[in-house]
Amino acid sequence: MRSRADTLLLFGATGDLAQRMLLPSLCALNAGGLLDPNLKIIGTARTAMDDAEFRNFARAALEKFLPAERRGPIAEFLNRLHYQPLDVTNPDSFTELAAKVGPEGKRVAIFLSTAPSLFEPTIRGLEAAGLAGDGSRIGLEKPLGLDLASSREINDAVASAFPERRIFRIDHYLGKETVQNLLALRFANILFEPLWNAQHIEHVQITVGETVGLEKRADFYDQTGALRDMVQNHMLQLLSLVAMEPPSSFESEAVRDEKVKVLRALRPVGRGESVTGQYRGGAVGGQIVPGYDEELGRESETETFVAIKAHVDNWRWKGVPFYLRTGKRMPKRVTEILVQFRDVPHSIFKGVQTKPNKLLIGIQPEENITLSLMAKVPGLDRDGIALREVPLDIAMPDAFSGKERRIAYERLLLDLIDMDQTLFVRRDEVEAQWAWVDKIRELWGEERLTPKTYAAGSWGPSAGIALAERDGVTWHE
Repeated sequence: MRSRADTLLLFGATGDLAQRMLLPSLCALNAGGLLDPNLKIIGTARTAMDDAEFRNFARAALEKFLPAERRGPIAEFLNRLHYQPLDVTNPDSFTELAAKVGPEGKRVAIFLSTAPSLFEPTIRGLEAAGLAGDGSRIGLEKPLGLDLASSREINDAVASAFPERRIFRIDHYLGKETVQNLLALRFANILFEPLWNAQHIEHVQITVGETVGLEKRADFYDQTGALRDMVQNHMLQLLSLVAMEPPSSFESEAVRDEKVKVLRALRPVGRGESVTGQYRGGAVGGQIVPGYDEELGRESETETFVAIKAHVDNWRWKGVPFYLRTGKRMPKRVTEILVQFRDVPHSIFKGVQTKPNKLLIGIQPEENITLSLMAKVPGLDRDGIALREVPLDIAMPDAFSGKERRIAYERLLLDLIDMDQTLFVRRDEVEAQWAWVDKIRELWGEERLTPKTYAAGSWGPSAGIALAERDGVTWHE
């Protein structure tokens, strides 16, 4: 049952995520008239400041990270903002926070963007201060643990005060327009769904490439690595959306039920079905960049690249490999899904090589859909018909001119406020993801697998390319 919040609490309100994503998203929603006029927004963090100082802080973030044309009446938005310093280890801080919310704050949406070690004392403080009542809901930003055991500890701590129907686990990829459009593409078009199975699809590729290195996440990333940072959440969510059965409706439980079934059907990764890598110095975008060990300041066996051959063992996907690839210091920033269909069983065009149809779904940096088809080359063809692969492109900004390109967190924050869980991750989803990833790490330990080096600016180690090519598959680049 949905219940719109009257107060939004932002924990970690002075952090990088708040500056880059949360405050700009809320300002854009305000500019579009999508926030209730009476919604009260309260930021909280350890930093000592008052309302006026926080508004100045927010103004600077908006001027830096939100285009001017999307800000709307910025003074109106800033007047919504309030601030309360908070030390999660001090119970009195939560009493002061509750006073800031006020007695009229009956339905509170809480966005928790703090270190996982602070989750438990934060939950206890919220509950003791009366901020975890029936009208409250809580959004949890990753990371939610480093393995299944630690994830369960975090989820148990949150569940002690909030039932599952009021817990919103955030994967910001699910807020992206093209990710949501994948559901529309599959389930609103009869063209694709009858072909969306092992009989017609040869393989699927999912690539998430980053050009950046460690940036300001050195300590976190070195204890996490690419498998847990990207595969466990973003990539498995994309895989489950590609592979899921049609839900009975576009309601949160119906959609998430089908995603869980996919995650539970994932076959454990076998020997030789995964490759890890770690970048060394090279060039990205024409700039010389250092290697991982140089950035970190010490040697490490943490992987910055992972390639996996995965299988979904059910009727729809039996025998269809899903190739997953992600890495840092790649040649370009890209997130895309390639669905490779099977070739025609018999070509009537003698001496002409046909190519299988491909559906390419671009998620970032550009949101687009490309369907590759075989078409006749114009001409009289006295020596026989000539065919060529032709792309049909749907660039989302062109297809929907006049529509604003929104930040993924705009959708997610609005759904948190409105208490719509469709684009959030349920506990059993998280645990199914961790169970699969933990088995991969166990296998790496048994094999004593260490990352192979690759030059920054390349598509990873040669073994990652070979993982697909030995099956006759070429990675899309």
